[in-house]
Amino acid sequence: MPRNASAAAFRPQLIKWIGNKQNQAQAIIAHFPPAFATYFEPFLGSGGVLGVLCPRRAIASDGFLPLMEIWRALLTDKEQLKRDYADRYALAAQLGKRPAYEQVLQRYNRRPNGADLLFLCRACYGGVVRFRKHDGHMSTPVGIHEPIRPESFAARVDAWHARTLGTEFLHLDFAAAMELPARHDLVYCDPPYSDSQSILYGAQDFSLDRLFKSIARCKARGVNVALSIDGTKFSGRKLCDVPIPDGLFVRQEFIRVGRSMLKRFQMEGRTMEHHKVEDRLLLTY
Repeated sequence: MPRNASAAAFRPQLIKWIGNKQNQAQAIIAHFPPAFATYFEPFLGSGGVLGVLCPRRAIASDGFLPLMEIWRALLTDKEQLKRDYADRYALAAQLGKRPAYEQVLQRYNRRPNGADLLFLCRACYGGVVRFRKHDGHMSTPVGIHEPIRPESFAARVDAWHARTLGTEFLHLDFAAAMELPARHDLVYCDPPYSDSQSILYGAQDFSLDRLFKSIARCKARGVNVALSIDGTKFSGRKLCDVPIPDGLFVRQEFIRVGRSMLKRFQMEGRTMEHHKVEDRLLLTY
């Protein structure tokens, strides 16, 4: 399967999410093999690379069930996905953005579900979907921005639906998902970053060593793997210390990210001139 030639024109995000790679997707995809069989993305998140790549055949997965409920609805009942967002947007128009957000947040924390998460991630501060460690509750405050209108969101649903028709969405732990690829397939991994993302969903229990073992098994089967991981911070003054196993990767590239939204959240809007970030892109081929 060749890379998609129309990828550069696709920019609208379906889900607002910290760590979204949609703005960097073209730079990442430029380092993918020129042809591959099935594309796998076992840390799907907001699917920025998947959406830009628009592969003919893909298996995209995540261990976070409410998130995967959104992605499954995108393909199986996109009109319901539009209604879910519109209903919560209407609640914000009725009650005000902050009271509506708090109501949806409390309901989500009582029973995590994709419909509420969809609105929360579009309305929370910077898309920083963070969770308290002691009870697992989402704790991000409402954002200063206005959520996009239902008409705009519906157009994004239609666009993403068309670009993911060849994708199968699975609720799977990454290690189980990475046992599925075969020779000539491509796996792109975008896991939680150990240097900065411990407050994000699933990050508290994430094991980088376990991921490296899964990558090694993929490589042994002839599967190509690309991994985005901590690179440089503080505008290049810090190279993040990542325990990369010797010989696992053939080369590394650095992908410019810009200013960290997570750092912006932590600094409460203070100046960001010295917080430009680059990611490492590690490649087994």
